[in-house]
Amino acid sequence: MNRTVILPVFSLLVLAGCMVAPTRGGGLQVIPILPTLVEVDYDNYYSHGGYHYFYSDDRWYYASSRNGQRSELPRSHWPKETRRRGHDRSR
Repeated sequence: MNRTVILPVFSLLVLAGCMVAPTRGGGLQVIPILPTLVEVDYDNYYSHGGYHYFYSDDRWYYASSRNGQRSELPRSHWPKETRRRGHDRSR
């Protein structure tokens, strides 16, 4: 198959599972989609794909470092279910 066809097809497949966001310096940043089920720590943090996600007030935010500037994660990248670790589910 011709390389000029393979590269765009491969790029679409790879980027289908990610979000591309602009950075402050003018570049682009690829943010992975969260898994279907996410268990957050006691402090509402979850780490995945080199990013740190924060769950607050039924919304998801992400940052490249745990204490970095947070941006809101698009709803299309949210998990279907969010659980808290260590909480008793029978309550």
